[in-house]
Amino acid sequence: MKFKFLHNNLNVLNLKKSLDFYDKALGLVELRRMDTPDFTLVYLGDEQTAHELELTWIKARTEPYNLGDNEVHLAFGVDDFAAAHVRHQQMDCICYENEAMGIYFISDPDGYWLEILPQDHASRR
Repeated sequence: MKFKFLHNNLNVLNLKKSLDFYDKALGLVELRRMDTPDFTLVYLGDEQTAHELELTWIKARTEPYNLGDNEVHLAFGVDDFAAAHVRHQQMDCICYENEAMGIYFISDPDGYWLEILPQDHASRR
């Protein structure tokens, strides 16, 4: 029996704001969506890998999600780390930097952390 990664899910409070952020910050594009009266699912991709990010918008929700002390994050490798860092500085979304490790984290509109690392660093993992 073999299992294969398909997607990760994040619940979001404001779908438009999140879609704009993931496009501008990471270049993720909408692959497909499913709309229901109660919720919308939007699947994003990087146009390089099969892995997807599913954003779930529960339409009746008005309170921000409590992320607690859970330090779960998604990681993204980038071919031009310096340019990515400048972009994220301009967006004012960098929430933590570890210069010794050569990585940093950005925070999306709901407070989820996303690790950014150089592509060559990512391929050594």
